Amino acid sequence: MLYRGDFVHTVQLSDIMICHDYLLGKSSMFVSMRRPRFPAPSYRTRATIPSFLYLQASFLLPTFCDLHLHAPQFLYQGTGLHLPLMEWLNEYAFKAEERLDREPDLARRVYTRLGERLVENGTGAVLLFGTIKEETNVILAETMQKIGIRAFIGKLSMDISTRPTYTESTPSESIASARMFIDRIRALTAHLPDHARLVEPVLTPRFVPTCSDALLRGLGDLAEQTGIRVQSHLAEARDQMKAVQESRGMSDLEVFGRARLLTPRTIQAHCTYLTPEEFSRLAQHGTAIAHCPLSNAYFSGRQLALREALDRGVRVGLGTDIAGGYSVDIMGAMRWSVGMSRISEGTRLEQSGCQATALIQATVSVNWKEALYLGTRGGALALGLGGGVFKIGAPFDAQQICLLNPNSAPAGIGPLDFLASNLQSFELSLEMVEKWWCVGDTRNRTGMWIQGRQVFFG
Repeated sequence: MLYRGDFVHTVQLSDIMICHDYLLGKSSMFVSMRRPRFPAPSYRTRATIPSFLYLQASFLLPTFCDLHLHAPQFLYQGTGLHLPLMEWLNEYAFKAEERLDREPDLARRVYTRLGERLVENGTGAVLLFGTIKEETNVILAETMQKIGIRAFIGKLSMDISTRPTYTESTPSESIASARMFIDRIRALTAHLPDHARLVEPVLTPRFVPTCSDALLRGLGDLAEQTGIRVQSHLAEARDQMKAVQESRGMSDLEVFGRARLLTPRTIQAHCTYLTPEEFSRLAQHGTAIAHCPLSNAYFSGRQLALREALDRGVRVGLGTDIAGGYSVDIMGAMRWSVGMSRISEGTRLEQSGCQATALIQATVSVNWKEALYLGTRGGALALGLGGGVFKIGAPFDAQQICLLNPNSAPAGIGPLDFLASNLQSFELSLEMVEKWWCVGDTRNRTGMWIQGRQVFFG
């Protein structure tokens, strides 16, 4: 299949590249990308040419990566956001997860709808927290594989709980279950060719308050033996950090470090209370951060110091954190990340009195281009994937964004309008991409491919 048109990607943090009128060849990977040697046929004759997709008034963009989402919590998405974190977990999260472990038919319905919503919103790769029970997480993996999403599935490991019915009884039981889960998920796709194996297991100690030191050490050993990814929560909220300090006499960063769970294949969510020096420690370990600006606004009491983390060399991507966040849309996470960073920048300048020239020239805010990088390439790098960018040999994970119906100009598709533009001959501009980034929605997404297979038809 050949695609001709405009391609947009972010190779570097602050740079957006628009490749105008390129010809792209693909299978499950990108196999060629070059300027065509022949003029484009007219719009009227394009449909008669086989094996071509012409991107009329649209562009291809790498799919989004969601680095932090609690799959069972999709059951109550958009509700119960009024409590502090530790109370919220006991009142909502644990109950929902335990219910799905009891009701496999409900779990399959929830996970199927979640997968459909992810595809609808352009998410092609997602790092998922599941539940305690192995079978329920296998359902989650089967569902994501069938829908065609690149999914990294985490069976929860937790031997401490405020709900006696929702816990694993001993560290050894929890570690044995995690090992079994790894084997089961790998067996699920073992019969498929490499490019079609879309789901992978992830070690998932929920967070320090639900895990004994013995369990964390055992998971550290297992991570070292298997080389698989690790995910958890780190320095998220004051009540969580206080609980760790009182029970362990140290920070949760130190707890994870002693258990050897800070690795180049680890992604830690939130990290809102880390200091610049602690960001440097994460960078030294190669550990990435899942930045969840919406749920941070509800539960953390502060935002991640995003610019400082990036400046210290930490890999960062975005997460929706369902259901601590209320939307599965990574575009919302991108917009929130910029908005919250602008607030942080304003607070910094106010506190400084705007006296020092060097302080004024420096900034802790991020812009929309950088946020787009975090939602695509940044997330892919955090997951250790070769995607998030258009290059030969990268997985063909792409979404088609349509801006304009040629028959209805200057009104664009969905919420987009181009009222002062001359659209007689369409030429994609950076301003058009920015307009879509700010106000576009699912109506602009007309196709999506994962590993070369089309999984969404708009």
